[in-house]
Amino acid sequence: MGAVIYDSLLLLAVLFLATAIVLPFNAGEAFSTDQYVFPAYLLAVSLVFYGWFWTHGGQTLGLKSWKIKLCNQDGGSVSWQQVSIRFFAAILSWTCFGLGFLWVLFDKNRLSWHDRLSKTRLVLLAAENNGQQN
Repeated sequence: MGAVIYDSLLLLAVLFLATAIVLPFNAGEAFSTDQYVFPAYLLAVSLVFYGWFWTHGGQTLGLKSWKIKLCNQDGGSVSWQQVSIRFFAAILSWTCFGLGFLWVLFDKNRLSWHDRLSKTRLVLLAAENNGQQN
């Protein structure tokens, strides 16, 4: 969950920037609730944010900080199709009161709903120096 919090803060900054970019196209006014393109735009920005990190090394800043990596079931890199499935399944996991995330406590392979649906998994990376002194 620490990685989720780290990534949420970084994503929030990205979404502020994304909003600042499109705000002039709305005459500098706040977006109203009947403008459905704006939330879809922010959702797309979020997908690209996570997708780029996940497909380029398997680690967001939060995952890197906690020494966790996203990979496919074989240990290889994830595809954009897997990223898309994982992203939308994670939203489903959150909207079900976080049950998709809590599922790892009961799953024999420690996989969440979005891991299972996207055929991905999170792996804990070994310490880089394995106790060696610098």
